[in-house]
Amino acid sequence: MSTTSIPSARTRAKTRLSYARFRAWLVACATRPEARLWLVIQLAILHGVLWTFILINLKAAQDVHMDVAEAYGWGQKFLWGYGKHPPLSGWIAGVWFKMFPAADWATYALAMATVSLGMVICWLVALRVVDARRAFLVVVMIALYPIFNFKGFKYNPDLLQLVTLPLLVLAYLNAFEKRSWQSGLLLGLAGALALMTKYWVLTMIGAVGLAALIHPERLRFLSSPAPWVAIAAMVVAMIPHIVWLADAHFAPLTYAGDTYSLQDAGLMHRLVAGYVLHNVALLALPVALAALAMALVPHWFTLLLRAPLRIVTRAWARGGNPGVNLSQALNVWIIQVIVAVGPPLGALLFSIYMKTDWGISLFFLVPLALVAIPTLRVQSAVLFNIAAIWLVISAATLAASPWIAAREMAANTSNTATYGARSELARELTQAWHTRFASRWAIVAGTMESIQPMVFYSPDHPAAFLPLEPWNSGLTSLEDVKRYGFIGVFDPTDGRLPAFEKWVSEIAPNAERIVMTTRRFTHGKAGPAMTWNVYIAGPAK
Repeated sequence: MSTTSIPSARTRAKTRLSYARFRAWLVACATRPEARLWLVIQLAILHGVLWTFILINLKAAQDVHMDVAEAYGWGQKFLWGYGKHPPLSGWIAGVWFKMFPAADWATYALAMATVSLGMVICWLVALRVVDARRAFLVVVMIALYPIFNFKGFKYNPDLLQLVTLPLLVLAYLNAFEKRSWQSGLLLGLAGALALMTKYWVLTMIGAVGLAALIHPERLRFLSSPAPWVAIAAMVVAMIPHIVWLADAHFAPLTYAGDTYSLQDAGLMHRLVAGYVLHNVALLALPVALAALAMALVPHWFTLLLRAPLRIVTRAWARGGNPGVNLSQALNVWIIQVIVAVGPPLGALLFSIYMKTDWGISLFFLVPLALVAIPTLRVQSAVLFNIAAIWLVISAATLAASPWIAAREMAANTSNTATYGARSELARELTQAWHTRFASRWAIVAGTMESIQPMVFYSPDHPAAFLPLEPWNSGLTSLEDVKRYGFIGVFDPTDGRLPAFEKWVSEIAPNAERIVMTTRRFTHGKAGPAMTWNVYIAGPAK
């Protein structure tokens, strides 16, 4: 004889009560001054840990991106600049890898630590503009923005701007409100920190300056010591790097001019259109998910059956909104419009090669700009909904990540750019050098694409030398190449091969020349085979 246990009304009520209490607890933690910072920090840490494991699974069959390997190489020496970029990203990589090994997982942890810190700073920016309820919605929208998860896998100066640019905006909003010399000093230091990341941040610095000039309250700000102290502090803080820049014969500017100037008008228009569409598509995801969270507040199902339009319209209302600081919101709107419109227009006017990655750092204010619309009403239930959406998506992606990685590898079996076995080559070349010379392999020469993975994966971590580039990173020199010897690594399909072989013949005419082939096996599946031209020149006797 079987029996069926039916939950009592008291049990069902207790379940509903527990759910309601948990939702109320989350809202209280998100809005109470003594708890909200800790909640956001916990969210950022959890986000960083989850997405580190996701990236480890997704990238299991891949080497780290060459930008990441380059930052690692820069971090081996603390210089005031590295040939094509200011030094901050290299400094941070250097500090990070003094604590963690040169391993793939550590690079993904660094990337996620960067975006997680950026999330917390974006939340602090939001608190200057909106109330705590809306600020929490903003920070979870940012966690859902692909730049802060999927697209944030490679640590480089672009990704680091997700820390330094929010910090710049936070310092500006603080200075605009307080108008003291102390707040101006902080703004100047934040501006210098941003400039030490990448010169591209001049777009954001320019947008902040224009916002200060356009804002209706500009005279109150401009007549205070804050903006002038900020300018002076930024200039003084940048002096060491400016001296380095002059000593380097302005190599970063040469690099930018040679790399990103464009003469093909048709290509330029396609790149600008691609940049705009790419960034709109990325922003559409967090905006759509936030709209879903706002729609799924209590009684949504009843409205869906009786008045479906009310699901959308009930989030909007006229009248004053004490949850929005209109003066600071205006600053955010001005800045975001300028950095959204300015770079594409600049690319068209000055014939610049526009990369989609340049938008990584420029749109972190979009969630705040939308949430700060005064007619938008944010109910408490929205905070729980958006947090639940974030958690479900992150957990589902973690569970599916091995399957996603296997499918991607199967669909790209011949993609050597993504699945080429460069780490295996680095280890084989290290062994070859030790066998021949019984010493540390000090220098690797070639193109960035070929040799940066050697710097990262070789146990000797040789310094990179780029003889075909017009700029020098400062990590090594031609004199060091002749003194310590080198291994040259070159892709035989690269059109620059004749120029590199000419350089080798001039520097080391007796260099040993061999051809090596590498292939990686991941979970029993073979990746694409890659062939390399290798040139081994021993140390000077």
